[in-house]
Amino acid sequence: MSWNPALEPGCPDGVGLDAIETLIIPRARDLGGFEVRRALPAPKRQMVGPFIFFDQAGPAEFLTGQGVDVRPHPHIGLGTVTYLFRGDFHHRDSTGADQIIRPGELNWMVAGRGVSHSERTSATARSGPNSLFGIQTWIALPDSHEDDAPSFEHHGKAALPVIEAPGVSVRLILGNAYGAVSPAEMLSETFYADVKLGPGSRLPLPDEHEDRGLYIVEGSVLIAGQDFAAGQMMVFRPGDRITIAAGDRGARLMILGGETLPGPRYIWWNFVASSKERIEEAKAAWRAADWGRGRFDLPADDRDEFIPLPG
Repeated sequence: MSWNPALEPGCPDGVGLDAIETLIIPRARDLGGFEVRRALPAPKRQMVGPFIFFDQAGPAEFLTGQGVDVRPHPHIGLGTVTYLFRGDFHHRDSTGADQIIRPGELNWMVAGRGVSHSERTSATARSGPNSLFGIQTWIALPDSHEDDAPSFEHHGKAALPVIEAPGVSVRLILGNAYGAVSPAEMLSETFYADVKLGPGSRLPLPDEHEDRGLYIVEGSVLIAGQDFAAGQMMVFRPGDRITIAAGDRGARLMILGGETLPGPRYIWWNFVASSKERIEEAKAAWRAADWGRGRFDLPADDRDEFIPLPG
């Protein structure tokens, strides 16, 4: 696909800084060998559209034999999105999915009423020095889909639409934007894309979505005459026509958003729900460890350990 952002009206300075409704500086956590920066949920902003969780994992470097081991753990009421820039993850879940994800590919797991999964650096990657750099997000499910059976989709790099113009490349991961549609089945109005901008290149944000935000992965962007550096998320005022300009060294961004949900969402540990009662039921089910007979099971080939319920 091709598309010319220069045809879009407006310029980077065509809006004021008040168009940025919320500026988020993610908090960093050391998980033992690699750092995670969490942008959502934030004290001043729980969600952007249906996105309720946003983590940058890495960049991190590992020696031969080392890597990441996220043991089996549960989810309800959300869809998880794994997208990598470097490295790989071996995903296993209780739907039976067993999939290695590599840069530019999409793993989309819908937890529905309950799923468990693990993510580990693959054995192939551990055979030598390896790296990890990527984004993990959760999308809260609409009320009507909270009790759906869990599901999993994998889409290779070639399956995800790419929209290109001089100095601009947009890989659409989820939903719809710029006239393109991702192959992943969505349960609410959503967009999520990996954007590469050359120095000084411009990108208009999709204006058909209610809620819109961006996260700066690398480089910097210029908005209303002010520079914003990597590691920041901004959420924009609905309805404004927003154009982003890359800085002198270009930029890599994740743009995200969509329709806001009609009611509040509660989040506790790995659970998201429209009611506190649903959270309590999930806590009891995971604590019971009644694998395969109750709400949760463990991945078929990763059953030797799991993360216990906190507290």
